[in-house]
Amino acid sequence: MTMILNVDGKRVHATTGGRPFDATRPATLFIHGAGFDHTVWKLQTRYFAWHGGSVLALDLPGHGRSEGPALNSVPALADWLIRVMDASGLAKAALVGHSMGSLAALDAAGRYPDRVRALGLLGCAVPLKVAGILLDSSAANQHLALDLINSWGYGRRAQMGGHRVPGLWMMRGGLRVLESAAPGVLNADLRACNAYQDGEAVAARVRCPTLFVLGERDIMTPPKLALALAKGITGAEVVMLPGIGHIMMEEAPDATLDALRKIL
Repeated sequence: MTMILNVDGKRVHATTGGRPFDATRPATLFIHGAGFDHTVWKLQTRYFAWHGGSVLALDLPGHGRSEGPALNSVPALADWLIRVMDASGLAKAALVGHSMGSLAALDAAGRYPDRVRALGLLGCAVPLKVAGILLDSSAANQHLALDLINSWGYGRRAQMGGHRVPGLWMMRGGLRVLESAAPGVLNADLRACNAYQDGEAVAARVRCPTLFVLGERDIMTPPKLALALAKGITGAEVVMLPGIGHIMMEEAPDATLDALRKIL
């Protein structure tokens, strides 16, 4: 099911996991990574929506069906998440973010601790430095940028196949989502990630239950950086997914869901 919000005078699109959104239930916002949209959270959102919670899998500004422009910094994304909560009638929510979305979730939890009840960080690294070839090719709107993200983002097993639905291929599906983004959106996302320097400082201010879900074979956000960041968050837990790459929600959807159940 779809929910349309008005934030800053702009249309914001979200899906609700197949059930009407109810702000009186424990709520979770799911936040996608650079160049992607709400569709990366297919299994996880449906589970929590049908097991006592309410979910909003968001299209960030300029992504999917949400109006642009794309926001140009991680703190701006974090502030926007709080305004989304205001628009949907939520005093508190859990935040689950992937990659760029994990930085936005982390920043929001550190700067607005009274608004975040739990924090899930998937494929998170600080600093999240972006390769020069990726910044340059995305700035030129070259398809190379999409190919690089797709090939670096999925682990070896996913590249060979292994989709749960016979006849479908994760990498082609991921590439199609990236191809649907408007020109300039991916570059804005990557520049926001590359410029973000406040991760360690905001992590020290996080006060809610926090879980890192990491792919052992993640080459885009190396687990060693996430493990170092986790040490700065009191009580943070870590789940390492063996043999999995950066896009664990699709490569290992059940294992990712099982991990998130620890805090949601």
